[in-house]
Amino acid sequence: MAHAKQLFHDLDDYVAAPRHETLRLSPDGTRLVTSISSLDDDGTGYQSALWQLDPQGVLPARRLTHGKTGETQPQFAANGDLLFTAKRSTEENATAELWRLPAAGGEAHVVASHPGGIGQVHPCPTNPNTLLIQALAHRSPSDLEQEQELRDNRRKQKVSAILHDGYPVRYWDHDLGPATPHLYRATLDVEPKAQLHDLTAGVRGELLEASTTVAPNGTYLVSTWNQPEGRGSTVAGLVRIDMITGERSDLIRADDEYEYSVYAISPDSTQLAYARWRRATVEETMDCTLWIMDMESGLQREVAQGWDRWANELVWLPDASGVLVTADEDGRCPLFLLRFDGRSPVRLTDEGAYSNLCVSPDGATAYALRASYEYPAEPVSVQLTGAHEVLALPSAMVRPELPGTLTEVETTAADGSRIRAWLALPAGTDAQHRAPLLLWVHGGPVASWNAWSWRWNPWLAVAQGYAVLLPDPALSTGYGRDFIQRGWGRWGAEPYTDLMAITDAVEAREDIDESRTAAMGGSFGGYMANWIAGHTDRFKAIVTHASLWALEGFGKTTDASFFWEREMSKAMVEANSPHHQVGQITTPMLVIHGDKDYRVPIGEGLRLWFELLSASGLPQTADGSTVHRFLYFPDENHWILSPQHAKIWYQVVFAYLAEHVLEQGPQQLPELLG
Repeated sequence: MAHAKQLFHDLDDYVAAPRHETLRLSPDGTRLVTSISSLDDDGTGYQSALWQLDPQGVLPARRLTHGKTGETQPQFAANGDLLFTAKRSTEENATAELWRLPAAGGEAHVVASHPGGIGQVHPCPTNPNTLLIQALAHRSPSDLEQEQELRDNRRKQKVSAILHDGYPVRYWDHDLGPATPHLYRATLDVEPKAQLHDLTAGVRGELLEASTTVAPNGTYLVSTWNQPEGRGSTVAGLVRIDMITGERSDLIRADDEYEYSVYAISPDSTQLAYARWRRATVEETMDCTLWIMDMESGLQREVAQGWDRWANELVWLPDASGVLVTADEDGRCPLFLLRFDGRSPVRLTDEGAYSNLCVSPDGATAYALRASYEYPAEPVSVQLTGAHEVLALPSAMVRPELPGTLTEVETTAADGSRIRAWLALPAGTDAQHRAPLLLWVHGGPVASWNAWSWRWNPWLAVAQGYAVLLPDPALSTGYGRDFIQRGWGRWGAEPYTDLMAITDAVEAREDIDESRTAAMGGSFGGYMANWIAGHTDRFKAIVTHASLWALEGFGKTTDASFFWEREMSKAMVEANSPHHQVGQITTPMLVIHGDKDYRVPIGEGLRLWFELLSASGLPQTADGSTVHRFLYFPDENHWILSPQHAKIWYQVVFAYLAEHVLEQGPQQLPELLG
């Protein structure tokens, strides 16, 4: 591993830094397992390995797996055996299989396979030999042998065609169909491999991106269930499926007003915690409330009434007296304790963003991954009584040394709303050594700058001498529903004016050089970068990544058009589409887009690029050259995931900023770009 102090000054060291991904606690509370991804041998991808951590925070971390292709999705069986997925076969078209590492010792061995590969795994907390597996299967085959034969025939005959009869047809970066997600009950106490019983034969897209949970007693599961509602739209309700017979019954059907997602079933299997989402309209943002259902009577009750936050993760306390939840709040994502006594959740933690929650069997301690803009995800324990002490656990990773300092800034918008942000400053910045400023706009748009990102990491820019501003404008989470509503359907209004207001406030600082500033954003942040470009010339350069440009085209070609149709009325599209102001753009722009981006399709980047060249307000040169640039990734999606592509991304961005913000002239670009 690279020395921490070198991490942000050398991109090779940076992309090689290991990263925590998941955290799981054994049923007896004595073992924690985390997955850590690191650079593979040839430096072109990442692979994960499993490490054991000491819940008491005394013993050092110990690596458990050493597979050449890595291991993912660690889960504990009821007897403490460790389950994980891995693709270790060297055969062509090999798929991920389910492996078991016995708690009593011995070698890991395969326990389940599926022609489409093993996807998500849900162990039964009370039966070590029963679990739920999600895998992709075709509708027609009646068994796995037929499934394998169908797949082999498509490969041999080089058939990739897919005949659709519903929507959507693709998602994020992959095509949907002809195989769709199925749920299987797996019985592990058979040789040589588990028997898989399809509980959802004949499904189409009902389980796409489903949230699913298994009752601890192993008798049933609850899952979201996508319901077609015509005109290309689907909504998510909740179903109960018997784990033995596969009999399915509706728990809650979605309607014109609400849809639902699943959190967890109580330890005694009698109650279900779920989210009820008020569906967004052109006029109103979505809203989320937390509910509990009695599984025998079907009675439902709302909990945490009046709590103006949206729960991200939820786990039950062992005695079912309450739940732990995480929720965005004020640039963090703290841990909250919710008792079912009518009170609002109690915030247990101050700093950081928490994820991957686990609770000890005695209910005294929670475990999680904690991150902030001062450090990447790290495993911690949180005492649930007393002072709620937070303890960082020994890990295989160390916090990197930062090349500067992190502070918070805020201002007041014209309507009186508080606008806050993180500001990362280079070491040594003061009135005599002022830093140029980069405004970074987050995606979403319903999101927040509250946790470490390896893809948009401000400290790499800080190491280059820039101050980086990470604001949460209107539409951001963690400030209440009304703050989101301020920008709903008004993307070019309050979100834009909030960004300009917080930029004004930071540029007024004596340690910031207001004459050298740039704006950057990805996804919705890229939309805002495009909007900024057409409405002000205050910035020296603008970087726009995976960005929305012409909203009419985007809304009809994105992978989930029905969702955006709920917000994007014709009037909203007309008033808020950046392409209308292309003639006003006089700022040099770097456009970045991946061809496999199905969320913001490549057509947005291609149209933006052509219209910048043909119609922007920058004066044309005699030889037809342009100061605009287009960095195109044929094999990347909405994010740049390849480590070598990530290096190129940062190299090109910093070269463009150095040329136009620092006015250092054309820079040397990566040799691999040709």
